[in-house]
Amino acid sequence: MITQPLRLVVDLNRCQSYGQCVYAAPTVFRFHGEESLEYDYAPGDGVRREVERAAAACPVQAITLSGATEPAPVACGDGR
Repeated sequence: MITQPLRLVVDLNRCQSYGQCVYAAPTVFRFHGEESLEYDYAPGDGVRREVERAAAACPVQAITLSGATEPAPVACGDGR
């Protein structure tokens, strides 16, 4: 099975710096200073599962993936 290269985007306006992505995929996500998130927008296939877990763990669903092997989580609630 051939997979698409993984690409990710973090909506930094939505991100609340909970850091769940940093714990799930520390080679891809990191904090610069106390609250400024930095990330690799095109991580290699070797970290695909960790990045997918990081996206699923984001409490505000600020991480968008393309080329993922698992579907992104569905937002719950009233969208606020």
